[in-house]
Amino acid sequence: MKALEKKYLLPFALVTSLFLLLGLANNMTDTLLAAFKRIMDMSDAQTSLIQFAFYGSYFCFALPAAIFISRHSFKSGIILGLLLYAAGAILFLPAAYAASYGFYLVAIYIMAGGCSVLETTANPYILSMGSPETATRRLNIAQSFNPIGSIIGILMSKYFILKDISLYSVSGTYASLGLVLIAILVAILFVKMPAGRDSGNRSGILASFGRLFRNRLYRYGVVAQFFYVGAQIGVWSFTIRIVMQELGVLEAQASTIYLITIIGFCLSRFIYTWLMKWVSPAKLLLAGGVLSTLMTAVVVLGAGSGWLLIVALVLISFFMSLMFPTIYGLSLGGVAQSEHPDDAKLGASGLIMAILGGALLTPLQGLVSDNSSIYMSYIIPAICFVVVTLFAAYAVKTNRRIYA
Repeated sequence: MKALEKKYLLPFALVTSLFLLLGLANNMTDTLLAAFKRIMDMSDAQTSLIQFAFYGSYFCFALPAAIFISRHSFKSGIILGLLLYAAGAILFLPAAYAASYGFYLVAIYIMAGGCSVLETTANPYILSMGSPETATRRLNIAQSFNPIGSIIGILMSKYFILKDISLYSVSGTYASLGLVLIAILVAILFVKMPAGRDSGNRSGILASFGRLFRNRLYRYGVVAQFFYVGAQIGVWSFTIRIVMQELGVLEAQASTIYLITIIGFCLSRFIYTWLMKWVSPAKLLLAGGVLSTLMTAVVVLGAGSGWLLIVALVLISFFMSLMFPTIYGLSLGGVAQSEHPDDAKLGASGLIMAILGGALLTPLQGLVSDNSSIYMSYIIPAICFVVVTLFAAYAVKTNRRIYA
């Protein structure tokens, strides 16, 4: 069965382009931890507040975004998201002028709010573009462009931020991105897109929450998503720092390994999507969870092992690449096919709110790093991958096979 019908090609392409922009924002932000540690002489716990602001904003904006989309349209959600994203990026310039870390955190919060609106809009829209049986594969295809954006973001960070670290190199790069986003926003204003709104069959938010909570696969999926995002952001946020320490190189050189990590993440997502033609997403998620846990354990125990540790660090991203869209698709698949399919839009906001894991668990990892070692801090992602593995095992057991 085809993942995408011909009539959905244009809206699918437009919405898929948003995932590239989201990946760019996520991974440029990851490099800021190393940049601010150098510029402002901060601890790992202090720099991790960047991730707290970014992913905390995701949590705060997701539910309002879902309500906004249900009352207006997908296109309205895209416009609002791009507007906030661009505004936050441009605010980096006055933050540099004020030389205020707090100002930067506000700018990051606004920018991430835009990303949250875009992601809350894009994910359920992609799932709705065709058969429920191919929804998870369709979402994996669209989200495969997310790491392409990540690669672009890392390259921008490598050559425009980390090569000559200063507040103005950071702010100039983000402000330039803001101008590009405004140009994209203007273009989308003139593009005709499907309205894409709720059917109007609203039985009340509380009733929807009640049905979602009683759905075990969805409930466990939200928990798994919380821990997965905490693992992903923790692994990536400290990759540059751990490479610097293990190989004795500076930020710009260490960012090359980070770039290889994201390239592996990108390629493996395409591989996973291809494998979903024959293997159920739940089983692939189970395998990815086990292997990610093992590779993270190597990092925890491998201090001083050099390239062995670096290879394990890169492989974590290779094995975890399918997790976000697959957890998302498995969790919402049953909801979309239930007697109350409109619950899926509210459920989508819950899965985006679970991105809060990146805000709460990354600072915890920073505290472990400050009080023990950066190697030992990877025990946090290891525990997170165990939770994802348990969710995958449950999904396999319940035989919820949403093929991709």
